Amino acid sequence: MIEQFQHFFTVLWGLATDPVNLLIVFGASFLGIIFGAMPGLTATLGVALLTTLTYGLDVNSALLALLGLYVGAIYGGSYPSILINIPGTAAAAATAMEGYPLASKGEGGKALGLTTTASTIGTLFGLLILVLMAPLIASVALQFTSFEFFLLALFGILISGTLTSEGDALKGWIAGFFGLFLACIGRDTLQFFPRFTFDMPQLDSGLDIVPVLIGAFGIPQIIKVLAERKKLAQAKEFDSVVPELSEIRKNGKNIARSASIGVGIGAVPGIGEDIAGWVSYGAAKGAAKDKSKFGKGDKSGLIASETANNACIGGALIPLLTLGIPGSAPAAMLLGALMLHGINPGPTLPVEKPDFLLEITAILVLASIAMFCNGMLLAKQVVKLLKVPAPLFMPFVAILCVLGSYALGLNVFNLFLMVPIGIIAYWMIELKYPISPMIIGLILGPMADENLRRALLTTEGDLLPMLSRPVSLILILIMLVVIFQQMPWFKSLLRKCCSACKSQPNKEEA
Repeated sequence: MIEQFQHFFTVLWGLATDPVNLLIVFGASFLGIIFGAMPGLTATLGVALLTTLTYGLDVNSALLALLGLYVGAIYGGSYPSILINIPGTAAAAATAMEGYPLASKGEGGKALGLTTTASTIGTLFGLLILVLMAPLIASVALQFTSFEFFLLALFGILISGTLTSEGDALKGWIAGFFGLFLACIGRDTLQFFPRFTFDMPQLDSGLDIVPVLIGAFGIPQIIKVLAERKKLAQAKEFDSVVPELSEIRKNGKNIARSASIGVGIGAVPGIGEDIAGWVSYGAAKGAAKDKSKFGKGDKSGLIASETANNACIGGALIPLLTLGIPGSAPAAMLLGALMLHGINPGPTLPVEKPDFLLEITAILVLASIAMFCNGMLLAKQVVKLLKVPAPLFMPFVAILCVLGSYALGLNVFNLFLMVPIGIIAYWMIELKYPISPMIIGLILGPMADENLRRALLTTEGDLLPMLSRPVSLILILIMLVVIFQQMPWFKSLLRKCCSACKSQPNKEEA
């Protein structure tokens, strides 16, 4: 163990003292933050585009660039989430729940400082778990079968609908299952049969998440701001972006819990940073003494979502490096980049390259430091966007939305997809239906659909094996509790049980 730590610090020192390496990682981190902040330019797209440019570099330089961009892009999505309520990435959707209300109250600088610090802590915590518990977490994730993946996707939709609805979880669930329906558009992956394509070849591959994400979050915000002729936030003097250490200390338990959730979810292949943010946000809300503050600028919710989605990076690398299975979409792009450079992640990697895990951890530590420095530098400038009048700024945002949708495959059809989705989302917001569950349903829909059908094929249509697996049974019980908690009779029953438990000791004393 001591030799491993010595090698880790040796690699880290060697990377940090090379000016070329510093230039690469700081430049890639800066570029990643821009990718995450601009609607449509996600971490997945950034890693994919950068992979082709790193072909002529050595392995360490390529990993510095790719991981620097990866870490920066996951964090960068918080900028537009906080400032204009348009998540730059799906991973930052939960951040908008508390970040934008804080910015609207003139605390945009404070919110950005907290997210920068929380993202750095989350990334470093994820790396610590990656080194210490990679074999254990990978073995747990390996126990998931098709039934567990289906239930996990369903749980993500239910929890998102519950947390984002304003007093009526049913509307959140409806929005989530509408997203699940959108995910069914296109040819199914098992039998390649067209579903809801209306004989349009552009729909054969399904709906791309980027134009849907931009349309659902961007267009309603543009319409609303321009219609009301208001600024994006109140024109107040902004506080310092330097993070409040007292606030970080006060949220110590929240940070530890959120980072653990992020690593755990990241270690399950195919889930990703967006679900980690929502689940962590829900855990923070459930643990809060005053839940009425959530949705109005609660800092604990902001810290929870940003800690978790960045901690998920370390978790997503666990199945990638130990099993060769990416834990998220950006990790899938990273897998292709590693194979391009002659590295084959999987069970044989520790034998072929015994020190590779420590080396990649050292690179990620350096990427985290670069993200923090770039983040604090950019936050002081980006926060000024809140003072720009809406008639000048929102058309520019609209242009970025168009460019972001078109950038995915240079496909004009994505623009025709973005507009109707945006109009539907606008009317959903007017009718008090949350948008985030719809996006979560679209993201998790393919996983739910494919795994349920595959499981039913293997069991010949029998659902009983789902109840015989411990992990499946636990997920089903959790979902039932989430559903029942929204029913008045269940809440009344819980209150009676709690009252009975409190009065029982008094009777024994008497």
